[in-house]
Amino acid sequence: MNDFYYQMYYDDLPFWGFVGKIEDSWTLEGTTKYFLFKHVQFDVLYNGNQVIEVHAFSDPDQVVDITEDVEIDVKFTYSVIWNATSAAFETRMDRYSRASSLPVHQQIHWFSFINSIIIIVLLMGLLTLLFMRRLKNDLTMSTIGDDEEEDKEVGWKYIHGDVFRFPQNKSLFCAVMGTGAQLLTLVCCLFVLVCLGVLYPYNRGTLCTAIVTLYSLTSVVAGYTSASFYCQFAQTGWERSVLLAGIMYAGPLFVIGSILNVVAVSYGATAALPFSTIMAIILIYAFLTIPLLALGGVIGYLFRSEFYAPCATKRYPREIPPVAWYRKTPCQMFLGGFLSFSAIALELQHIYASLWGYKIFIVPSILFVMFIILILLTAILSVGLTYIQLSVEDHEWWWRSVLCGGSVAIFMFAYSIYFYARSNMSGLLQLSFVMGYNACICYAFFLMLGTIGFYSSLTFVRYIYRAVKSE
Repeated sequence: MNDFYYQMYYDDLPFWGFVGKIEDSWTLEGTTKYFLFKHVQFDVLYNGNQVIEVHAFSDPDQVVDITEDVEIDVKFTYSVIWNATSAAFETRMDRYSRASSLPVHQQIHWFSFINSIIIIVLLMGLLTLLFMRRLKNDLTMSTIGDDEEEDKEVGWKYIHGDVFRFPQNKSLFCAVMGTGAQLLTLVCCLFVLVCLGVLYPYNRGTLCTAIVTLYSLTSVVAGYTSASFYCQFAQTGWERSVLLAGIMYAGPLFVIGSILNVVAVSYGATAALPFSTIMAIILIYAFLTIPLLALGGVIGYLFRSEFYAPCATKRYPREIPPVAWYRKTPCQMFLGGFLSFSAIALELQHIYASLWGYKIFIVPSILFVMFIILILLTAILSVGLTYIQLSVEDHEWWWRSVLCGGSVAIFMFAYSIYFYARSNMSGLLQLSFVMGYNACICYAFFLMLGTIGFYSSLTFVRYIYRAVKSE
């Protein structure tokens, strides 16, 4: 039998207690009895009108024998003991911080940090070697102007007339850029609020409220980015990209959240959102998110600019030659996602243990450092993979840079499946919640990192073709 315990929150302070106890008999029969605690005593320390510390203790004398598999009615009771303390309210999370700062945990954090730095240094060294030798020679030959030698050795110069050709599904592409920019702004705002002490990451209720509020406020970023980027390609039709940006993330999130809420209601779980909360979210989206999204789209349209392309685009696209399997999109996505994931795998274990386990992750500075490292790795890998793609005369790099940049999210979701398989969680309720919410989180990272991957590649492509002599 599993040794179950419960986790509760009082005034945003987590505490734990065991559901029951097991007693082994020393008789010849060797039977084992199982008891359920039916009384819990809460010890609360307070300072003025603020709660400082909470503990829960089960009374071992008030138990119910549940060894027999029969239906039984149990009356649960509780008692509360209030004690005053001189501890300040600002220090009430220190005991959780001490648990997170144990030498073993610090060693894991340091090992993860050093591992990430080593990967970044190796990748930067590899790209530096690539740029200093191969790319520098290519640009030097372009400056000399030896066209015959250039055509023999350099492949990426062949496609200077196609590399800035607008991608297919422009509206969808611009919506991805807008939603990714919005989510990236949201995450940065969360880190700023945590650093200022306005938001505490262990307070899940306040954290969810802050996410909903910031998502609504940052919708103006999605509207502006998608509209302004689309207007660089065409003067009409930007409304469709803004509409897609509004449902790009909110749509799948609403569908998955509705399914999970139905599952929670069918099980009678407290994780189900009440009807009033659902209506409040819908009203916020209807009367705040959508107007701000439209406002951002109008601003992006009014302050639009022309797309900067160092090389003129030819009328007809150049045919892409066949490439080996390891140069195709799936292989590049695997390479880019695996290298980025290897840098954050250890910290991801702590995050999942905090989301779905008993651990409390209250070191936001480590999360911020790992987030910056992930952004740097995504940018570096996107640039390198884009150059490899252009070297084989493949000019359709726009969508591939998004896919390669966000591919680490696929590994993050795969790791959540592994985490669930290794845990003691079971049943449809826990399976659906872990898979559903992790899918939403990983999808958000896919959009954010895909946007970063594209803009990094765009900056790189503009840089190398600026030095190319256009014919």
